[in-house]
Amino acid sequence: MGALIISLDFELNWGVHDVYTIEEYGANILGARVAIPQILQLFLKYDIHATWAIVGMLYCKDKQELLSYFNTMDIPYENTAFSPIMNLSKVGANETVDPYHFGMSLIEMIRETSNQEIGTHTFSHFYCLENGQDKEHFKKDLKAVSSLGKTASLVFPRNQVNPDYLHLCKELGVKAYRGNEKTWMYKAHTSEKNSWLKRLCRLIDAYVNISGNHTYCLKNIEAEPIVNIPSSRFLRPYNSRLSMLEQLRLRRIKKGLTRAAKKNELYHLWWHPHNFGRDTKENLQFLEEILKHVDYLKNKYNFQSMHMRDVTDVLKIITSKIVTNSYYFPFIVIF
Repeated sequence: MGALIISLDFELNWGVHDVYTIEEYGANILGARVAIPQILQLFLKYDIHATWAIVGMLYCKDKQELLSYFNTMDIPYENTAFSPIMNLSKVGANETVDPYHFGMSLIEMIRETSNQEIGTHTFSHFYCLENGQDKEHFKKDLKAVSSLGKTASLVFPRNQVNPDYLHLCKELGVKAYRGNEKTWMYKAHTSEKNSWLKRLCRLIDAYVNISGNHTYCLKNIEAEPIVNIPSSRFLRPYNSRLSMLEQLRLRRIKKGLTRAAKKNELYHLWWHPHNFGRDTKENLQFLEEILKHVDYLKNKYNFQSMHMRDVTDVLKIITSKIVTNSYYFPFIVIF
């Protein structure tokens, strides 16, 4: 079975507070609030399933509730700029006065849209590979997420997948996570090891195939200790300086999707809503071109749309069938 998987890292300013100031990036954050309803409308139009990996801090109704959560956890990075606690002086009273740091109205909009999964991006946008933090600190963060509701699907912030933390994830109810593409330029890394060469290669790879399509078969997914649903492609935002290359960027994605459809493989596309916060019209048009192609592949190859929980549900069914058939016919291998 071939399918497109979509996941979005929904974080507002909590995802970039250690990189940009509000003055530098605030327009993108506010633009994300405009883009999200339009993304959801496109998903409805093309019957798209998607996982929204949401930073837990966005659920808080006000600053007082946010502070109460921080009292239950430790976030001791050696680089203190990574900690959201260092950003608290810029946080307003609630979503009405501070649309950069609270997002419950948007979360409710996502919940009310069909075929959208609410996943987690940790509570505090927790960096699992940075110096200073450890497994116990991460455990406190995930417990805070658990108190908010479902935690079935996890996206590690900055894609800092830490294999040592996966058993803990399983203990706390996480069923699946988004892994990284299996090539050196996408390997999980700390902020210090995100070299200019890696960034340059990833940029080129968005337009020209230098790393592969990163499609994969359902049967080859790593399922223990939790299911790894690797990324295939980051949907880079529109760049006016590279606008002459837009057709290359689109063709790169379409070719990967077509390969997945023909070979009954999975293609996992992801981005942040704030990537659409500027040049929103151009980004939405680009996304719709992708979804039109997915619609074509649905009709021609029975290509599907799935979110991360869909994948774990299908794997569960397949596994149960294998166990059942193996019980009666232990010499038979299914797939």
